Formats: sequence, C-alpha cells, structure tokens
Amino acid sequence: MYGVLPVAHGAMSGLSSISPAILEIARGIGMNRWQILYRVELPLAAPVILAGVRTSVVINIGTAAIASTVGAKTLGLPIIVGLSGFNTAYVIQGALLVALLAIVADQLFDLLSQRWTPQSGSALHGGGSA
Repeated sequence: MYGVLPVAHGAMSGLSSISPAILEIARGIGMNRWQILYRVELPLAAPVILAGVRTSVVINIGTAAIASTVGAKTLGLPIIVGLSGFNTAYVIQGALLVALLAIVADQLFDLLSQRWTPQSGSALHGGGSA
C-alpha cells in the first residue's frame, strides 16, 4: 500500500498532461475511447507513469530494510543486528547492500525510461535523415 501513492500520482499526472488537441485528433480519425487510451494516452504518459513506479520501487527498497525491526529477514537485518550490538561494520555492510540495491534498481528504471521515451522528435520536424 505504501508504494501506491507515487504510482497513482505519476499515472494521473501523465494522463492529465496530454494535450487536448492530441485527444481531439485521435477522436477525429475515428478512435473509440479504449483505442485512445491504449494507442495514444498510455504511450504518451508512459515516461511519467514509469517515473512514479521508479520512485515507488526505490522508496520501498528502503522501507523493506526497516521491516527487519519486526523480525523479517531482509537486507536490513545486518543494520538492525549492528545497531543492537554496537557493531558499526554490520551497520555499514547492511546500509551498503540496501543502498546498492536501490541504486541498481534506479539505474535499471533509468535505462527502461530512456528506451520508452521518444527521442528528440527530429523526424517529426523534418530533421531526420531519409
């Protein structure tokens, strides 16, 4: 439940940022509501929706580490053991693992968003090579 808010906010922001002119063009060429959603709105909103998912994943990685305080076996366990035993090496080991996982997940989502995001649009303005 904790990760739903960034995803929902990203989806609502992405869908509301689509120009009404684009939606009117889609209606003008005869698309029904579902076709507009799947062929126009979702592809245009995908980068913003993906940013919400990316934020949610990174936040939840950090939050999952805290679950070790109630006995769950997560990557946060060395942090909790280190804190309770005054062992700084355990705390650093656990923190590095959690941070590394969050950084790797963030970078993977960055690569995914680069793949899904349209390029500069030079082909739309006649700047592309033929």
